[in-house]
Amino acid sequence: MTYLLEARGLTRKFGGVVALDNLDLTVVPNEIIGLIGPNGSGKTTFFNVVTGIYGAHGGSVTFDGADITRASSRAVYHAGVSRTFQRSRLSLPLSIFDNIMIGNHKRLNQGLWFNLVRRGEFKREFEVNYAAARTLIEVFEPRLAERMFEPVAGLPMIDRRRIEICRALISQPKLLLLDEPSAGMTHDETKELMDDILQVRDLNRNLTIVIVEHEMGLIERITDRCVVLNFGRKIAEGPYRQVAVDRQVQEAYLGVE
Repeated sequence: MTYLLEARGLTRKFGGVVALDNLDLTVVPNEIIGLIGPNGSGKTTFFNVVTGIYGAHGGSVTFDGADITRASSRAVYHAGVSRTFQRSRLSLPLSIFDNIMIGNHKRLNQGLWFNLVRRGEFKREFEVNYAAARTLIEVFEPRLAERMFEPVAGLPMIDRRRIEICRALISQPKLLLLDEPSAGMTHDETKELMDDILQVRDLNRNLTIVIVEHEMGLIERITDRCVVLNFGRKIAEGPYRQVAVDRQVQEAYLGVE
């Protein structure tokens, strides 16, 4: 089987705490995986190691056939991996458009000569990127497309989350890592956002998604497969209904003796 992402024996420690413990995890192209587990089980650490924020103390990570174990965050991004964070990383004074474009820097010409002198080419690049950002945000919330140059500070949390996901998608990644995208939202807002994610997936069947989410009903609804972590180890894997009745999973979540 061909894997888009493959972690083998992945280990990460923080002092005496083993956050990832010899973890094996694979991601098949075009699927949506739910990465679940209790708080502190290693889910965000896994994202951080894959994206080069933390280095691995053991094991390997391969993405699209290339070893990225020791790659920088920038190199991982250029390889085709984008992500969101549990805590919002938007620049609130900047506009919707500017925040989305922060995620597109690998496609922008950032040369001083281009931006100051070649104004015609600069204008064409702006128009192309504006059209791409507008098309993307219309998938999530069409009314936001009419407010592209308004600062994001005045937007509700669900719209901020939509913009963060658009920022991750604008670079046309092969793999999207979503770290608790529903954090800070109501149940109804979370359902809306998951509808948006499913719509994005329907429009781009080449997009692979790994999502960390604590709302289990939503995980059941949108994922093809779940991987359950506890103390940095994989304790279960499979369709949601299969892992939900696993004894180890119930013990991890509920403390069953």
